[in-house]
Amino acid sequence: MSGIETDTKPPRADGDAEELENVETGKMAPTSGIVDKKLERSVLWKLDTRVLPLLALLFLCSFFDRTNVGNARLYGLQAEIGITDHQYETGLAVFYATYIFGEIPSNLILKKVTPSIWLPCLAFVWGIVAMSTGFIKTYSHFVAVRAILGLCEGGLLPGMILYLSSIYRRGELAIRIGVFYTSASLSGAFSGLIARGISELDGRGGLSAWRWIFVIFGLFTITVGFTSFWLLPNNVASARFFKPEEREYAIGRLRAPGASDGGREQEETERFAWSEVARGVFNLQTWLSASAYFGILSGLYSFGLFLPTIIRDLGYTANEAQLRSVIPYAVAAVSTLCTAYLSDRFRVRGIIMLCSLPIAIIGYAVIANTHSTSVKYGMTFLMATGLYSSVPPVLGWLSNNSAGHYKRATTSALQLAIANAGGFVAVFIYPGKEKPQYHRGHTVILGLLTAGWFLVLCNVLHCWKINRDKANGKYDKYKGYNDDRDPMFKMVL
Repeated sequence: MSGIETDTKPPRADGDAEELENVETGKMAPTSGIVDKKLERSVLWKLDTRVLPLLALLFLCSFFDRTNVGNARLYGLQAEIGITDHQYETGLAVFYATYIFGEIPSNLILKKVTPSIWLPCLAFVWGIVAMSTGFIKTYSHFVAVRAILGLCEGGLLPGMILYLSSIYRRGELAIRIGVFYTSASLSGAFSGLIARGISELDGRGGLSAWRWIFVIFGLFTITVGFTSFWLLPNNVASARFFKPEEREYAIGRLRAPGASDGGREQEETERFAWSEVARGVFNLQTWLSASAYFGILSGLYSFGLFLPTIIRDLGYTANEAQLRSVIPYAVAAVSTLCTAYLSDRFRVRGIIMLCSLPIAIIGYAVIANTHSTSVKYGMTFLMATGLYSSVPPVLGWLSNNSAGHYKRATTSALQLAIANAGGFVAVFIYPGKEKPQYHRGHTVILGLLTAGWFLVLCNVLHCWKINRDKANGKYDKYKGYNDDRDPMFKMVL
């Protein structure tokens, strides 16, 4: 079974018959499944060009502001405020603790506050906090700003996943997640380049180079948050960029057979219930995919936080390290989009991960045991490619297999809360005393990724079994529930 089961049948939305009578055949067909290709392309194009760029910018800002501490470290952050390596790592750990704390509550209130208000406000506030980091003086200041930054940023990614799942169909989600998550890999490339340029401001206005890094990136985030407040729609029904017939079709396509297989019209009027939260918390798929994602994020966070340091310790200067860190991220961006496209094209998630994770596993296995500088640098390409390519499938997987707004909100946020605990691992497994080999750190990530591969395999088999049981009639008692327990709702493998 996929979670806690209840015998209370959720109410179905009223007015379905009347809606069908008023729909023009071929434009909006909630139950017939008729597709108007021209309107389909127009709707997707407008969503992709009006919504995705805003989400990509928000996510880009979040990665800038959380990982710039690694760039700032190269330009004297620790020395100027007088903190040790251990204190630096503790500050990073505090960020991940508050980040995790903010994820589930944020997703549960997202529907009430609305995405167009909540997501931009989060960005606006953390932008102010990030900018304030440029003026810290002591270790206590460092810990305080990292704590507030984590609390604000924690709600962004689960909120965006939940938001995307409400405006796109199931088979369209991975490539869209891939697009905005590619901004994360590009942030690794651009942050190094931009930080290199900002370092030329060293001493201007009485601020050190590392302080200017926080101030400028923070101001950028504030601007993006303020702008997205005016441009981001709450849903397809309220999107001002649609023509009337496009809006009708955009709503209808989400309710059509095969769109969510779970009754989007019911979710629009769904009220909060703890039973739905419980279904998400006690869902085996949640824990399998979240545990696998834990290993992936442990690698991603350590990669983002310590890549410049690792490259510098190979014998390069700080500026050379920043420039050389760009190329692995650029390669990862391309591979992430390709993987996401294939995931949607073949309508699979876990199966794609079973192919992408071994790339990162090979990279970590080699870099942990070789002493060749050129080979180590080459392995960073495999590490980045395997890690980033695995993210769009795993982020879309639970959302695809969860129906009912509050269950999906819970599973998406809980998955990220569990996975983001990988930040604690990343912070403490790359101590300075182990440079330049970092054998222990690379080995730990290697073990986590290997375990993650087996967890993904278990989840694929679990989803396959649920589909087989539904085909054999074991879920027939849930007919008409219009959620993921319904026999018509097929799990994505």
